[in-house]
Amino acid sequence: MRCIVVQLVITLAITTVVSTTVVASESASRQPRLIVVIVVDQMRADYIDQFGHQWTTGLRRLIDDGAWFRLAAYPYLNTVTCAGHATVATGTFPATHGIVLNTWWDRQSAKVVTCTDDPLVTSIGYDQSPSSSGQSGWRLRVSTLADELRAQLPITPRVVTQSLKARSAIMLAGQRGDVVSWFDPSDGWTTSTAFTSAKVPFLQTFFKTNSVTQDYGKSWEKTLNASSYLFSESEDGKKPGQGWTTKWPHHLNSPSGVPDQTFRSLWRHSPYSDEYLSQLAIHSVDTLKLGQGESTDYLAIGFSALDLSGHDFGPHSHEVQDILIRLDRTIGNLLDHLDRTVGSGEYVVALTADHGVSPIPEQIVKLKINAGRIDSKNVAESVEKILTKAWGPEQFVARVEDTDLYFKSGIYEKLLADPPLMHAVINSLLAIPGIERVYRGDQLGVRQTTDNLPGRAATLSYDRERSGDLIMMPRAYWLTSKDAASHGTSHHYNTRVPILLMGKSIKPGEYLVEATPADIAPTLAFLTGITLTQSEGRVLTEAIAPLPSSSSKTIAEHPAFQRAYTTEP
Repeated sequence: MRCIVVQLVITLAITTVVSTTVVASESASRQPRLIVVIVVDQMRADYIDQFGHQWTTGLRRLIDDGAWFRLAAYPYLNTVTCAGHATVATGTFPATHGIVLNTWWDRQSAKVVTCTDDPLVTSIGYDQSPSSSGQSGWRLRVSTLADELRAQLPITPRVVTQSLKARSAIMLAGQRGDVVSWFDPSDGWTTSTAFTSAKVPFLQTFFKTNSVTQDYGKSWEKTLNASSYLFSESEDGKKPGQGWTTKWPHHLNSPSGVPDQTFRSLWRHSPYSDEYLSQLAIHSVDTLKLGQGESTDYLAIGFSALDLSGHDFGPHSHEVQDILIRLDRTIGNLLDHLDRTVGSGEYVVALTADHGVSPIPEQIVKLKINAGRIDSKNVAESVEKILTKAWGPEQFVARVEDTDLYFKSGIYEKLLADPPLMHAVINSLLAIPGIERVYRGDQLGVRQTTDNLPGRAATLSYDRERSGDLIMMPRAYWLTSKDAASHGTSHHYNTRVPILLMGKSIKPGEYLVEATPADIAPTLAFLTGITLTQSEGRVLTEAIAPLPSSSSKTIAEHPAFQRAYTTEP
């Protein structure tokens, strides 16, 4: 009897150990050695369908060997860069993470602030003493995936993010990071004391030996034969700026004859900037041994050239197509390097975009479709006229920022107390060509709307402290921007973006299910075995590969259990 009891105790102990071991091994079997997040600024979902036949390496590999969520879209209104990157990084929407626009009117300081402005940190320039103010992710109200990896993994991971734009690199990182850097057209390569107390030595060496100025004097030529590009090169509405014209090639130089700020701005608009970012990423992988340690490291890259040229030339331009052709090869080189250093099948890649882009209105009008531009000056003047008539001469509007109208302190509360006047103000906005709907902030703040998807989109973008008092929703093909093409609305050309997953634990395929870029962070968190503090996205379970059969044995089938149970006392 005593032998039987002892055997049962041993069995229970082994069962506990084996169960823990099996669970641990199953978790480890899904956990990648490196997470790579790629955000291609302004990449529409339909670019894959239209231009994908021109790609042969990196983008093509992600499509053919990865999981492609073809119905992915942002469900909110303010489809802009900072909001999009914050959504990808946190798994939540602007109403939750607080990044509602790239810039907004700060009621407390009575001035416009950017999404990354931080008065408590200072900038650190690698090329020169920076003139810009300090920037960080302190305005985020939700921790990012990178933040949670650092907080929860038993061995602290290395976090590296980089982009041409501060708001891209910073939002993908969150509050901290080993290497967080961006390229300012005024200051060159930059970071801030939010992420480091001094210049990172290996970056400083890289920037010195691989100076951006080496691209001065180059020309951006078409990569393929002219017949390979879709759409005619219409000049209607294009606004290249910076000294470029609509004619090829585009030269990387400056009237001054030296690589000054004009050159740096042109360089950012060219595919050479994407190639440089990839080289920087590869150098970071090699120097920090990303994905080659005992934890899951994190590398995020925000490719910005597509957005900068897309604003100038529009989505049907040969410039947009050529940047994607070159980006395909750039990403291919990066993936090949990760195969050699981290190991093929040992890392996971998630590629998406922060928003799409509209067609150029002047080109749409020629197709006999209603389109145009909304002048923010006319918006303010329309409201001022109504309120001046009712209350006398005074400045009532503090700022019009994209789709958001901000009143000066106390004005909105006064309007709420006068429903007929509020009605008149809203009607004056609706009378402006191109404005389809107007929402009141006090109604969006309670997250209750009456008109289904448009109202829900406005609600998901609304933050009581940071959003405007009145939110305007433009009609399709109407822009509030002076750029040739732009974004920032809930129309599908702005909200629909690709989601491509590839690598460890990802089941390749084409998935026709609803998805949003907010699903990326919870999916990567699941693969890594950590938990986000909150998430409005979901784990994309359709693309999660089953565990290997060898690691899914029942406890009774495990050799250790069988030895303990069958051994004679």
